[in-house]
Amino acid sequence: LHHFILAQLTLYLNISSKFLPRFAEILIFVSQTRLCLDYDAILKCPVSGIDPDALPPSTGRWVEDHEVVHNMMFNQKTNFKLPHKLTLKRSEWWDTGATPLWITAQNQGLKTGSYHFPGGGVNYSGEAVMRHVFETSGLPDDNVTEWRQKVDTVLDWLSLDDFDLVTLYFGNRTMWATPSARRRPNAAPSSGRSTYLRRGIEQRSLSERLNVILTSDHGMTTVKKRPLVEEIVLEHYLPLLKLNSFEILDYGGFGILTPRPGKELEVYEALQKVPNITAYRKEHLPESFHLAKSQRLPPIIVQADLGFNLNSVRVMFKREMDMKSFSEPRPRLQRNYVSEAFDSIHLLSLMCRLLQIQPAPHNGSQEVTADLLLQKGPSSCLTGECVS
Repeated sequence: LHHFILAQLTLYLNISSKFLPRFAEILIFVSQTRLCLDYDAILKCPVSGIDPDALPPSTGRWVEDHEVVHNMMFNQKTNFKLPHKLTLKRSEWWDTGATPLWITAQNQGLKTGSYHFPGGGVNYSGEAVMRHVFETSGLPDDNVTEWRQKVDTVLDWLSLDDFDLVTLYFGNRTMWATPSARRRPNAAPSSGRSTYLRRGIEQRSLSERLNVILTSDHGMTTVKKRPLVEEIVLEHYLPLLKLNSFEILDYGGFGILTPRPGKELEVYEALQKVPNITAYRKEHLPESFHLAKSQRLPPIIVQADLGFNLNSVRVMFKREMDMKSFSEPRPRLQRNYVSEAFDSIHLLSLMCRLLQIQPAPHNGSQEVTADLLLQKGPSSCLTGECVS
């Protein structure tokens, strides 16, 4: 029996299947949430959010396919909006046809659990993960005591309860854009998390069978504020209420708008005059964004330039990269290996290969991550890359 952790500071924890040979398989694949790393490769995507970015690695699907296009559940026709932590419990927002790894693994005989992972506690086609803990409103997500309890709990699931796959999310609102920037009191530095996780693995004698992957839901940057820049207030350029029936424009650098009937061109043209943003009509989104086919996404999408917020309401770190990886010296991983940047949809096939399970249909390719392994081993896909 082998263990495998995927982590996405978001942290996935996952013990792989009984079909693998018995030797240590520790994998640490790190790019931690809202952590400022020296990224030398950039993959651009306008969507910046915990939920939209959590599903590509766990489903292998682009945002336009898995359709979780925002942290907030919404209905542009009724103007319904639900806060993020309440959205986490709404199956109808998450269950759109993309099958996450934990359901795939569970259907193939593995024991799975989820702790605060986005989408981890809801039903997919009526099926739920075997054990889950929801992230609730008001729960602190960035202090040392809270995240240590998370680590201890999921490691106990793996060591005492024989779980094969556990997904764990670490929220971290105190990781700022520069090393000299302030942190809140009791903030948990990501390096401390990694050290505590390693110690917990060793204390529970999991080192010979536990694989660890750490991923980031999105990157971060310094937010520019007055008096250094003129902040973006869209109401100064167009009457939002008059021209639009629905909008979410106070959620960092990514905004969405539904113009009133007959007003779409007027809204789009007015937005072209706003400095430090790029406005798109959905049908004209770049193909590389993988958003244009979304049924949920409203007709107008607004992307602020790097370092700017829309409407200057709150700080939200804008994602400008998708994944950068490195590994620790472990038996099945390249030592001191830094991969080229790649889209996180390709992580699904890597995890399925470690688990020796057949993935659900997805958009990724197992060849993209093959060089991360010292031994490529047998393919988990019966027919090539398993790309839908």
